Amino acid sequence: MFTFPVIYEEEADYMKHDRLTKKLIQEFFEEFIEAFFPNLHPHIDFSNVSFLEQEVYLDYINGRKKEIDVLAEVKLNHEDKILHIHTEAQSTHEADFPERMFLYFSYLYAKHRKPIQPIAVLSYNREKEEPTQFRIDTPTQDVLQFNFLQLHLIKKDWRAYIQSDNPAAAALLSQMGYEAHERVQVKLEFLRMITRMQINPAQMEFLAV
Repeated sequence: MFTFPVIYEEEADYMKHDRLTKKLIQEFFEEFIEAFFPNLHPHIDFSNVSFLEQEVYLDYINGRKKEIDVLAEVKLNHEDKILHIHTEAQSTHEADFPERMFLYFSYLYAKHRKPIQPIAVLSYNREKEEPTQFRIDTPTQDVLQFNFLQLHLIKKDWRAYIQSDNPAAAALLSQMGYEAHERVQVKLEFLRMITRMQINPAQMEFLAV
């Protein structure tokens, strides 16, 4: 019987970075949505959030095993409906990333049959506009247009968040757009933010890493 080879990648620096971002989103899930996706926040009942087990997607074309970062199951406010929120952290530019988001979406929907809100968190320093959709067209029809929400941190103004007491915003402050001469000021504002926050010691230690 033929067995398809799966390549297991060693954990590079970018993988460690993505793993920390994943932990941050899980630890401060509501705060993350509130800070960066305020239009989505009021629709979610955050009193009952569960994170599903790590999903593994096998890319048979490229022969690679990929783990889906964060898959949260939530209930919608004032509705008896379930929503899955898939968040993918990406610290390196990949030209085919929108296609990968669509493949993850397809896999998750085929498995769970639940509506999915896909979110991409881009933390690399590339200021060019990144696509937020994947399309499939034929000569006679627009077959598919898949859209996802995007948080491109380098395009965020760090000053817009320093007056908040949001731990997710504080944790991601240093990845937002700032000039080299502002580096020290960004660090000082981060320290001021976490000093004001009412969070437990474990969360404080996580933010201080």
